[in-house]
Amino acid sequence: MLFRIYRFDPETEQASSMQEFELPMQRGMMLRDALLLIQEQDESLAFRHSCGEGVCGSDGVNVNGSNTLACITRVADLKEPIEVRPLPGRPVIRDLVVDMSQFYRQYERVDPWLKPSEPLPEKEILQSPAENEKLEGLYECIMCGCCSTACPSFWWNPDKFLGPQALLTACRFLADSRDGDKQARLEYLDDAYKLFRCHTIMSCVEACPKNLNPTKAIGQIKSLMLKDQS
Repeated sequence: MLFRIYRFDPETEQASSMQEFELPMQRGMMLRDALLLIQEQDESLAFRHSCGEGVCGSDGVNVNGSNTLACITRVADLKEPIEVRPLPGRPVIRDLVVDMSQFYRQYERVDPWLKPSEPLPEKEILQSPAENEKLEGLYECIMCGCCSTACPSFWWNPDKFLGPQALLTACRFLADSRDGDKQARLEYLDDAYKLFRCHTIMSCVEACPKNLNPTKAIGQIKSLMLKDQS
């Protein structure tokens, strides 16, 4: 199998390059496995990885033009040459490692925690099955960044547009019956950039390795705003 891997060290190089590697095909090989074998050939290759099970979200990369997690991407399903690049729209720290600081800052801006309207009870705040069902498809995000880094609006306005991941999280708390800060959350999002830079091209949906739908969540926030203003 022929791999073309993006290489760039901004501290020592003026421009990026693509380096080729050959690997024998192995049964059941995932892209993460291939990158580890390539790293045995060239120990200077830098990439993030951890759990290897599609849970931690650390090994997001762009493969043949699509964002994905290396650990759950079957090499056998990819066309040669297999081009592996860093997630787009983010500054490259080295090779396949990008700076996700802005991504995490946007997540923090939506206050990703419950804000009960009343003092916390001594025991847990109960939810009915119907109330909990409203959170399905909103809380499963592993924050890999594949969705936001696939979004052109996030590339162009990373400091203003919150991005698909942060807005999915915002919707998760707006939909939670235990949260008492709905009005303030909606007022914060009612902005020309924070929410409304989404043009529903749905690149985020295609990129999500967990099959979540940030575009649908953004639409739900807009619907809540309309109801709140009526």
